Amino acid sequence: MFTNEHAFGGFSVDDIDAARHFYADILGMTVEDDPMGFLRLRLGSGADILIYGKQGHEPASFTILNFPVDDVEAAVDDLNARGVATKIYTDPDYGTDEKGISRGMGPDIAWFRDPAGNVLSVLEGD
Repeated sequence: MFTNEHAFGGFSVDDIDAARHFYADILGMTVEDDPMGFLRLRLGSGADILIYGKQGHEPASFTILNFPVDDVEAAVDDLNARGVATKIYTDPDYGTDEKGISRGMGPDIAWFRDPAGNVLSVLEGD
């Protein structure tokens, strides 16, 4: 029978070791090795995300993971201090400021990339 009890998401990267370093050491997340050579990203919500290596990986053309925060500006400052670039869009439609924060078009949000080029975000709200 179909259930969603143990459902999880996943995304690809081009370098498992670089992904492990970024998510564990840079972002400070819980990352576990999977017996099949994948990574399991453990979220504070209890959910898991599978990270798998893929030859010919192409970064997702959408935001793959969002991190709600109380204060986007403080989160951006923290990410920047860790060496993470948050000014990744120059398109005026995104309306980002010098820190890469888009304000006033929904929740305040800033995007950044993992080493494989996948887009993540920090956004105000819960």
